[in-house]
Amino acid sequence: MTTTKKNAAPLKIIPLGGLDGIGKNMTVFECGSDMVLVDAGLMFPDDSQPGIDLVLPDYTYVLENEDKLRGIIITHGHEDHTGSLPYLLQDLNNKVPIFSSKLTLGFVEGKLSEFRIRAPKFREVNDGSHITLGCMTIDFFSMTHSIPGALGVFIKTPQGTVLHTGDFKLDQTPIDGVRPNYGAITRFAKSGIDLLLSDSTNATVPGFTKSEAEVGPSLYEVIKNAKGRVFVASFSSHIHRLQQICNAARACRRKIVVTGRSMLTNTRVARELGYLDIEEKDLIDAYELSGVPDRQVLVMCTGSQGEPLSALSRMANGEHKTLSIHEGDTVIISATPVPGNEKAVQQVINSLAKLGCDVYDKSRRLVHVSGHGSQEELKLMLAMTHPSYFMPVHGEAVHLRAHAGLARKMGIPDERIFIMDNGDTLEMRDGKVKRGRSVESGVVYVDGLRIGDTDPIVLRDRQKLANDGMVTIVATMSQKHKRIEGVELSARGVSFTIDDEFTADATDAILKMVEKGSFNFTSSGTDALRKAVRDSISNFIWNRTKTRPMIIPVVMEV
Repeated sequence: MTTTKKNAAPLKIIPLGGLDGIGKNMTVFECGSDMVLVDAGLMFPDDSQPGIDLVLPDYTYVLENEDKLRGIIITHGHEDHTGSLPYLLQDLNNKVPIFSSKLTLGFVEGKLSEFRIRAPKFREVNDGSHITLGCMTIDFFSMTHSIPGALGVFIKTPQGTVLHTGDFKLDQTPIDGVRPNYGAITRFAKSGIDLLLSDSTNATVPGFTKSEAEVGPSLYEVIKNAKGRVFVASFSSHIHRLQQICNAARACRRKIVVTGRSMLTNTRVARELGYLDIEEKDLIDAYELSGVPDRQVLVMCTGSQGEPLSALSRMANGEHKTLSIHEGDTVIISATPVPGNEKAVQQVINSLAKLGCDVYDKSRRLVHVSGHGSQEELKLMLAMTHPSYFMPVHGEAVHLRAHAGLARKMGIPDERIFIMDNGDTLEMRDGKVKRGRSVESGVVYVDGLRIGDTDPIVLRDRQKLANDGMVTIVATMSQKHKRIEGVELSARGVSFTIDDEFTADATDAILKMVEKGSFNFTSSGTDALRKAVRDSISNFIWNRTKTRPMIIPVVMEV
């Protein structure tokens, strides 16, 4: 630990995302005139965000301090750690170096090319790499996760040290043989870790997470006993899982078809970089399946999260341009639904069951294990690092608090454990940590081609339209006779019928409201009249149907 003057700039640790759910991970480390960003992820929308394509962390603070930004570190290649990078790079005026492992940079390069972002400053790092960014030195160490090339970082600054685990589990039999670098972790601990930031995803799960190596035999058994074609849905970035699927397919003498945009891209990148071993003779294009017996075909596809436009969903609904699923086929969903996606996944499973498929998920067979450490692994990490202060990251509130509880059991005092929200700040001086002043934070919605702060009222209106529909009322106003001459109603998505009787009763309700009120039947008075028409028809429909559709009043002058 380095001793510094008390008036020197503190080290600020500012999570901009990742502490309100599983996704959009982004953390700022700022010390004086230097700033480093760790991860730049996204989150997929849930049912409360209709029409939204992606959810990004609000990185305004990064843009406001762009002159300090010395580099961006990406711990691994999952979307919740890389997905907002293209948007951030488009908003930055200067090219900032991006540091990560070879596979992660390969995935990022493919993503950036879709946005036509050329010649980014990629800097490959590996287990044992050491870099200096301004006043901060960063050491990288290998971690096991559900993707190769996962890294943790140890950050040393004039004000103290921080160890960020990245996403991890302590897998002793990883598929690629790359175990966590326990030697580096204990070496950092020996030199002194002032603050630990550790993955909290499985902090509520007792015991140890099973090894990825245990999935292979189960996949092989299911594939070996399948009568027809086999379809396996998995995360396209889960290269260890894809390797085991391919190994089982080869052992069962099945040709491998790859479908789904991200699956095609990621398998290509992983093969080119040497992370995925699939021989060309084992692959077959979907267009060439004619005449190939069903027992000799295995399809690797996207759709493990029930995404409506994914390959699995389109095949289940008969909408895929080259492949279809029919009775007698076997479908393996080799993933766990991300919180919020459970309903969508179950809908796909039901669609497949109706087709007569044999569907396997982790509730039926060990076709998936988590890539995140459970409670005993999290406690081991705390024991190895022996930090002075602790901040749980990467999880929902329940996960962060559960992880904090584990830290208490490991002997860290309450006052040295910080459960943070996005935008909160920790400040470190001479190795001592306290809360600082919060910064601007929140979310940015990607809605089609529009990127920005979609008004919550817009999302509320979309939910209302989805739930109760819409009613349009056109009221004709006579300036000459100072009255409403006629009312027309139309509706979309409502659960009741608008017939002559309904229209007559609604018209009566509006006329009675107008008679009771005092309205100026001129152009300047139409706003008050329009509001009154909306309120009266809303009350009328509620009393009649117990629903509250969106009401759009139109007042026309004649």
